[in-house]
Amino acid sequence: MILVTGATGNIGSALLRELRAFGAGPLRGLTRDVARAAFPEGVEAVAGDFARTASLKPALEGVRSLFLVSRMGSDAEIIEAARQAGVEHVVLVSSITTQTHPHLGPAAENLAVEKLLKDSGMAWTILRPTQFASNALWWAGTIREHETVRVPYADTGLPTIHPADIASVARVALTEPGHRQRTYALTGPERITARQQVGTIAAVLGREVPFAEISRQEAHRQMASFLGDEAADAVLDVTGGDVNDELLTVRDTVSRITGAPARTFRQWAAENAAAFR
Repeated sequence: MILVTGATGNIGSALLRELRAFGAGPLRGLTRDVARAAFPEGVEAVAGDFARTASLKPALEGVRSLFLVSRMGSDAEIIEAARQAGVEHVVLVSSITTQTHPHLGPAAENLAVEKLLKDSGMAWTILRPTQFASNALWWAGTIREHETVRVPYADTGLPTIHPADIASVARVALTEPGHRQRTYALTGPERITARQQVGTIAAVLGREVPFAEISRQEAHRQMASFLGDEAADAVLDVTGGDVNDELLTVRDTVSRITGAPARTFRQWAAENAAAFR
């Protein structure tokens, strides 16, 4: 049995579809609301809440492989619950910032979760993706309202990754040999700037999308209102304020592991155009 947590999220939903398409099974998807879960046919929907670790016990019964996204709840309790339930292998989504910006708070927290998993006695595979293409959804409301997208570091290009590629690598790690006790840094196939991302969305929509670069200070004021000061600073550092060669490097890990080329930002934009209309 494979249990996919975060099963309605960008990665988890794509992972369930892939696992089903490749004939993996049996499959179980964790969700807070079973009645509203729209999982592929043949996937068992189970209720669970990371805020209440005890609620995960039924979902973990009979599970041998677990897909987990770091920092979704009380990681120590979740990992211990998996160990006690007899889970053999955990595929963990962490962050590339653990190797590019380990001094930042969120990166340090992800590193702590990685260590918890490595020390658990269970087999593990750690995925460290870079910036998600789906982060562009932050601009969706602005674009739908035909307002100006305002971002800092407009011309800093990062190797943004399609969440479905993370899911593809996770599917391979969960179902094929040779990936246990491995850590993979994952990127998209090219570096793309915020200006280029907005231009790509505009091209997909077939209309102009106004765009303007703003200062770090202005961006921080906006982000801190919902992220807090420390998290806002961390986001700004890794999206342009403190980039380094390690963060900017395009890797072929996705294609090497899955046998398929990494998806482009344009592909993601085309697939998600309705969110911006």
